[in-house]
Amino acid sequence: MKTSVTLIQDGEAENPLLGAMTDYDKVRRALAFIFETWRDQPSLDAVADHVDLSTAHLNHLFRRWAGLSPKAFLQAITIDHARRLLRDSASILDASLDLGLSGPARLHDLFVTHEAMSPGDWKAGGAGLSLHYGFHPSPFGEAIIVCTERGIAGIGFVDEGDRAAALADMVRRWPKAVYIENGAITGPFASRAFTPDLWRRDAPLKVIFIGSDFEISVWKALLHIPFGSATTYSDIASQVGKPNAARAVGAAIGRNPVSFVVPCHRVVGKSGALTGYHWGLTRKRAILGWEAGQISGPDS
Repeated sequence: MKTSVTLIQDGEAENPLLGAMTDYDKVRRALAFIFETWRDQPSLDAVADHVDLSTAHLNHLFRRWAGLSPKAFLQAITIDHARRLLRDSASILDASLDLGLSGPARLHDLFVTHEAMSPGDWKAGGAGLSLHYGFHPSPFGEAIIVCTERGIAGIGFVDEGDRAAALADMVRRWPKAVYIENGAITGPFASRAFTPDLWRRDAPLKVIFIGSDFEISVWKALLHIPFGSATTYSDIASQVGKPNAARAVGAAIGRNPVSFVVPCHRVVGKSGALTGYHWGLTRKRAILGWEAGQISGPDS
């Protein structure tokens, strides 16, 4: 593997995502506790105690981070809620342009554009490609951003502060590319990906797909799932013309290198169950709850 690393010192610029990242750590701990102890139906007081907050502070934290009360947030990530989303949008991909969505839901559909690298780039393992990477705050913990000169090629997340593992996860996808650390290049991509105020139709965020033809067809289909909604693996399979290939579609979704922006987190099982997610089910629940808050508004 050929790897080139150039370290660039970024300025200490104020970043509104830093606060969101700190909030997410407490939200993550609260969610993990809830889903470890749900059979005991833990009270809000018990959850607050677990994360060393008062109940009032926990309420404030959820509202500040997700725009939802803890109760509304938890309702938004239940299997019942996912079932309602699926029932109310029987073929959400086909209907997405007619749903009349507004605000962040509509803007997200419009602000992402995409192009694909040639199949040869994927088969060559990225040989000849120069990929810049950097680590940046996000509403869902620290993120790694990988980009070419033309757009974002990868977004992943750092767990337990292990940046080396997050980088290795990206490197294994295109092992022969040259990787250059440069937060000055990747920083603007991070801000535009994770800040709803920067989701602008007249300044789309470009995603660069580097994968097999089948993988790219699946990833493109994911972009049609509206913000705050959900669909199933079998629905995606039908959308890409492979109705009997739900398992292969699931594998391709699991290999999606551009988390959040290419919304593999919006794909659930037929029952509405929040099935596997490369960056962890707790984070998948958090992203879906955060999206629900962006749509519902601060009074939820």
